Amino acid sequence: MAYKTILTVLSHPSQVPQLDDAAALAAAQDAHLDILCLGIDHSQAGYFFPGGTSYGWQEAIDSALTDANALDRKVRDRMAASHDLRWSCEAAVTQSLGIASLVGLRARFSDLAILASPYAKGQPGDAELITEAALFEGACPVLVLPQGCEPAAAPRRILVAWNQSAEALAAIRRALPLLRAAEMVEVTCIDPRSSGPERSDPGGALTQMLTRHGVHAQIAVLARTAPRISDEINRRAIEVDADMVVMGAYGHSRLREAILGGATRNMLEQARVPVFLAR
Repeated sequence: MAYKTILTVLSHPSQVPQLDDAAALAAAQDAHLDILCLGIDHSQAGYFFPGGTSYGWQEAIDSALTDANALDRKVRDRMAASHDLRWSCEAAVTQSLGIASLVGLRARFSDLAILASPYAKGQPGDAELITEAALFEGACPVLVLPQGCEPAAAPRRILVAWNQSAEALAAIRRALPLLRAAEMVEVTCIDPRSSGPERSDPGGALTQMLTRHGVHAQIAVLARTAPRISDEINRRAIEVDADMVVMGAYGHSRLREAILGGATRNMLEQARVPVFLAR
């Protein structure tokens, strides 16, 4: 199946340029682009002066609504002037704790979400929450765009980071429309486990499955020489001139990744090309 509903979420005017990337991929996929403009209330009601909670809360909500409507107008002007495709735009207000449920609900009925890297310079603090909401609450694959990177509307060369995990396989299945259209897909196995089910043929069964789907797949088995897996993936992506990396997201808990780091977080911090994530 193709991607027929693509979602992008904005919470700050600095994110408006990501519309062009989302619109390009939506046009290539003949998809409808849903745009969600968020106004976020960061206030903590418990810290208002006695008796002032309702006034302070209403003022914070009004401010967030003003921000959402201003962003909505900016988005509509840009889309009407620059893009000819099917799209819709919605302004919504939420408190910080409500981001997961609101974004998750919109992402749940989307085929793909396109978001800027939450760790890029200048991104609002809520960007990480929005990315995780789409992945976890929305169970939606997310294409994360590094800062300054112009993604190909139809990626020609794709690197698949394969570690035999359920998360990686889920990402590969969700990326099939892009994989089938690519000229070359490399299944990259970095330091594969010698005791795993694929010990004698790392990536072999996956490559066979992809080939039966019409994917032009090949295997690369690499020794790990860098301190982190994300370093190896980034280096290999540059070596093969990949337009995109496909990988599973958050094999560990989000708390562990936030405190100790992990392949997902490290990859999003350092990625040189768009990263397709799912779990």
